Amino acid sequence: MKNYVLRPLYAIIALVIVVLIIREFYVPKDFATHGESYMYGWHRKSNEDEWKAFKVKYKFDNEYCKDCHSDKYDGLMQAPHAIIKCENCHGPALDHPTDPSKLIVDKSRELCIRCHASLPYPQSNRANIRGIDPDKHNPGIECSMCHNPHKPSLEGMK
Repeated sequence: MKNYVLRPLYAIIALVIVVLIIREFYVPKDFATHGESYMYGWHRKSNEDEWKAFKVKYKFDNEYCKDCHSDKYDGLMQAPHAIIKCENCHGPALDHPTDPSKLIVDKSRELCIRCHASLPYPQSNRANIRGIDPDKHNPGIECSMCHNPHKPSLEGMK
């Protein structure tokens, strides 16, 4: 083979060797997929106890809110927003109801516009969601000033 073909090949081989040597020093020895499958993906085996002790912030279930907030829960379960978890708007339920002041309510337009910006994608269900043009539809005010997110329909307007 000619020299102009071999030189780049040698450079690539050298680069691969350098990367493997650096990897040997920087990647922990216990970093792998542990067990018989890739169920938990790549992780450090020595780090598992840290993750087990990690306090979960989200409850991931609207049932958690039902007992104390049945007045809002019952109506919401009949509305189009029933598929949305309470924590998407109200923040993580960590330490709630022991400290209700930590539970925030995001009333920003951006929260609503994530789903309600007019994006007519015919291949998805996004076209079925009522959308607005945020630059023309009451710019500068919170959506909840006119709309009740717990009753998201024309009847739910304040």
